[in-house]
Amino acid sequence: MTFDYKLLAALNAVLTQQSFELAAKVLFVTQSAISQRIKLLEENLGQPVIVRSQPIVATVAGARLLAHYKMVRQLENDLLPELLPDAPKKPIKFSLAVNADSIATWFLGAITPVLKNDLVELDLIITNESKTIDKLRSGEALGAVSNQKKALPGYQSFYLGRMDFILVAAPEFKQRYFANGLNKESLRLAPGISFDPDDDMHVNFIERHFKLAARDYYCHSVRSSQAFVELAKQGAAYCLVPQLQVQQELRDGSLINLCRDKVLKQPLYWHSWVLVKGINKQISKEIVNYARTQLAGFDEQEEKAP
Repeated sequence: MTFDYKLLAALNAVLTQQSFELAAKVLFVTQSAISQRIKLLEENLGQPVIVRSQPIVATVAGARLLAHYKMVRQLENDLLPELLPDAPKKPIKFSLAVNADSIATWFLGAITPVLKNDLVELDLIITNESKTIDKLRSGEALGAVSNQKKALPGYQSFYLGRMDFILVAAPEFKQRYFANGLNKESLRLAPGISFDPDDDMHVNFIERHFKLAARDYYCHSVRSSQAFVELAKQGAAYCLVPQLQVQQELRDGSLINLCRDKVLKQPLYWHSWVLVKGINKQISKEIVNYARTQLAGFDEQEEKAP
């Protein structure tokens, strides 16, 4: 078979919009036409491309087709300005998968110059740093910040630096729960915070340094890095956060480093498509170069930018 890109466009629209009706509106066709295109794609392929559930998800085959479609669109975005320099400009869309801690600290500073100076439309997918690479595999994103060094086939990875996480709390919280020191017994009664069920950094940190399993203490689940800091400042909990995120709070004393001798060091890598060029290559270069000025542990001689 050969690819019919009208069918792949329908697949992309359905997965992006999470609705056959909305996909039809985006592509200016009827809902019936969208259904027929998805059906024809599945008949040509001989297997399903989506799971018709809530949310709508791609099958393994559908994810591979989606990744291929987005790569082709990226190549088109790079090529058309060269072929048609006088044509009306349209925003170049790009999807990036990034962890919440990077969003809260350095990542926005990296992409702001591109957003200000170029006609781009950004879709940020925020998920755990161990899961971002899955968004490349599924075709949802074409670039990702990850804690994994090994790149997927067709992609390349660049070392960004190291994010150092420390355990912090407000002075009043320390006095209330850790007046006699930070240890296994005091941690049993002190409320902590984790990002979501996939966030195992807090659990691993406490278990490694204090031999306390997750079942032996309680921990709030808060899906916001900024909320982490605010709850800690209010004296409601202690938390493991990037040192880069709380530098001001450590200086003014609103937060205290609970154990200065214990630091979780998390390496980060930027993953992008090998054939990336044009504005997408510029975005990758900005992200890599900026991260290396903000994160710890990068040796400038180790790697070059994209």
